[in-house]
Amino acid sequence: MILLGAILLIAGLVFGIPILNTVGVIVLVIGLALLIAGSVGRPVAGRRHYY
Repeated sequence: MILLGAILLIAGLVFGIPILNTVGVIVLVIGLALLIAGSVGRPVAGRRHYY
């Protein structure tokens, strides 16, 4: 999810499409939140680690 958010953000900057920037930032933040939640031991969607 983090990788997808980064790709969308870069594509939005390269092609000049603002909606891709917005979606990229949102997906990137969600991915980072899931990564942090999984790394502190909190189960995310029934899994101990979020990959």
